[in-house]
Amino acid sequence: MARNDGIETLEPNLDGKGLRLGIVVGRFNREVGEGLLAACTAALTKQGVRASDIRVVTVPGALEVPLALQKMANTGRFDALVALGAVIRGETYHFEVVANESASGITTVALDTGVPVANGILTTNDEEQALARVAQKGKDCALAAIEMANMLKKIE
Repeated sequence: MARNDGIETLEPNLDGKGLRLGIVVGRFNREVGEGLLAACTAALTKQGVRASDIRVVTVPGALEVPLALQKMANTGRFDALVALGAVIRGETYHFEVVANESASGITTVALDTGVPVANGILTTNDEEQALARVAQKGKDCALAAIEMANMLKKIE
């Protein structure tokens, strides 16, 4: 949104050139995770992020994602991170625990480290819903990570 009142406005910048991105993928619900990863990396490279500047780490599931993100953020080698995976509703309360704690952990990593994290952990009722969302969610996370990395660089 352009302004003419002298107020500086930071416009979204989706140029990925020179950015270093880390991706953590939960292996539980593997097909969903692989689809999210393919869409995310395709979008990152389309926006100019070099393949050699993308590091992918896999972990057992959504609850392990925040710790891997935290370790990556603390290295200082990444401009932004992406969390990918799926929590699919089952018949027990475990769905809520995993979905809520994973999301909370991801947010905590970003706030505690100052490294933006795009949350692409899908929470769906079934695998069909998850698979229907992988392409768009993977792309959306890539664009969010690039935009936030560029925004923070501009603010600094």
